Amino acid sequence: MLRAFTNAFKIPDLRGKILFTLAIIAVYRLGAFIPIPGVDFAVLQDVLRQAGENSGGIQALLNMFSGGAFAQLAVFALGIMPYITSSIIMQLLTVVIPKLEEWQKEGETGTKKITQWTRYLTVVLAILQSTALIVLIESGNLQPGIDMTGVLPDPSIPIKALMILTLTAGTAFIMWLGELITQRGIGNGMSLMIFAGIVASLPSQGAAILRREPGGEMLFVAMCLVSLLLIVGVVFVEQGQRRIPVQYAKRQVGRRTYGGTSTYIPLKVNQSGVIPIIFASSLLYLPTLGASIINRPSVTAFVQRYFETGTHPAYVALFFALVVFFAYFYTSITFNPIDVADNMKKYGGFIPGIRPGRPTAEY
Repeated sequence: MLRAFTNAFKIPDLRGKILFTLAIIAVYRLGAFIPIPGVDFAVLQDVLRQAGENSGGIQALLNMFSGGAFAQLAVFALGIMPYITSSIIMQLLTVVIPKLEEWQKEGETGTKKITQWTRYLTVVLAILQSTALIVLIESGNLQPGIDMTGVLPDPSIPIKALMILTLTAGTAFIMWLGELITQRGIGNGMSLMIFAGIVASLPSQGAAILRREPGGEMLFVAMCLVSLLLIVGVVFVEQGQRRIPVQYAKRQVGRRTYGGTSTYIPLKVNQSGVIPIIFASSLLYLPTLGASIINRPSVTAFVQRYFETGTHPAYVALFFALVVFFAYFYTSITFNPIDVADNMKKYGGFIPGIRPGRPTAEY
């Protein structure tokens, strides 16, 4: 593995892409420590010390995806979540809006149009989410059970507007950084930035486990082994696929012969990826947000009991049901058997033993 990494640096083009990707990730991590204007940083640090290990539920998930920027109320506090949510919404809307479906079938030109509208929707969602975050800070419900008085010393409208503008600009900047990595770096920019944010918290968590008494060292070793097994399992499931063989008949076009080749359709075990989990988490955050806006004791008590900790059996059952629903729903959108069968028939492809057209779609 180390030899492969060393050899990669010997290729100038690949070395440039690796260094460019690392530089962009460094900029992304820097933004996780720059506080937004209007927040008393000293008071915020006291709040974080009080919260300690008690912070959980959806807040912990958002903090993990933002690389710790959410708890720090940094410029990049919203992280990549608005972009992910807008991408999911745009994909879901392609089923409902015929114009989007037309764009999807137009190839590269249509993809550029959908990407542009995804950016617009990302900015709108960032404005809404940053407004909700300011409401949570002002109401003191950002960290359940923790007194947040003084975090926002001047709750005037101009200061709030500046905070919303800063958070929205931070999200737009993250989106741009991710696209730069995709275009000029290595791999998918958004995925790498999510990975960098999650991995950033591992050293501190590992150190906290080692400091535990008694048996911190044994627990650390056990956690490392379990983590390795989980990684192997995730990779195994993610790469698992059923390959449907496809044959292409020979076609004579002028003096040239096309087709006569065999390939396959890869049907992944986990076709929808992590999208259902992200979307389910976003939906389950709405009750907490609604309770903060309504600010009624009965509603707040209900939400705190069932939604904020993320450990109540009703919350777990609802989360599980939403993940299953979105897994099926998202798979039906991303893989349409009728479209696949029609495209195969158009280019002279067929599954051995299955007639083209409707029988192929049913198969």
